[in-house]
Amino acid sequence: MNPSNPPLEIHDMTVAYHKRPVLYGIDLVVPGGKLVGVVGPNGAGKTTLIKACLGLLPLSSGWVKYFGQAYRESKSRVGYVPQRESVDWDFPVNVSDVVLMGRYGKTSLFMRPTREDRAIARECLDKVKMLPYADRQISNLSGGQQQRVFLARALAQESDVYFMDEPFSGVDAATETAIIELLHELRDQGKTIIVVHHDLPTAKEYFDMLLLLNMRVVAFGDTEEVFTSELLQRTYGGRLTILSEVVDVVKQQEER
Repeated sequence: MNPSNPPLEIHDMTVAYHKRPVLYGIDLVVPGGKLVGVVGPNGAGKTTLIKACLGLLPLSSGWVKYFGQAYRESKSRVGYVPQRESVDWDFPVNVSDVVLMGRYGKTSLFMRPTREDRAIARECLDKVKMLPYADRQISNLSGGQQQRVFLARALAQESDVYFMDEPFSGVDAATETAIIELLHELRDQGKTIIVVHHDLPTAKEYFDMLLLLNMRVVAFGDTEEVFTSELLQRTYGGRLTILSEVVDVVKQQEER
């Protein structure tokens, strides 16, 4: 495989719901070993972008490639942590089984997990400090614990590219700290992580690069270059008035 092929490349992606475009002409090349935040107002298409990249939504136009290949040819290299609210947490399954689901891409949905698969699952649970809960039903976990289990499942996939849809939503401060530390660790291993994020005050602190999205790409680049009052205003428009304190802080930093 050509090493020059980027982990994620999107060309002219347009996605529509009921013939109404939600994303227009998205062009994006994400380099390897980067932690990328995707920010924008509600309805900007952030979750749609992730689902389209994963083949969960059809494209009206354009294409997505991972390391120069289509998703169906590179599934085993791509991991996904969906929004916690989109999961049926009452499904009768325990923590260990959820994490083992992350191994299916390496084997088969119909094959029994191997001893190695179980060892990897336990190691991933230990990384997110959930190993003592391995036999507990997922419905009996707190929101932060559920999110940690989903992260462990993603780690068990041993992917090269990860998509995470608002992994910090509804978790406590300790879990948020643990998650960002884990994401930095993955980044330092050369993984590429794309994270939908809604909290502007922490976006500048957490991410190497930012994608400002509002149905189109407003800006994409290193966080220091993209996190400006002008580009934030262009992304959020009038809706940024409720975040005026963020803009004021950014402006003060720009004037220094």
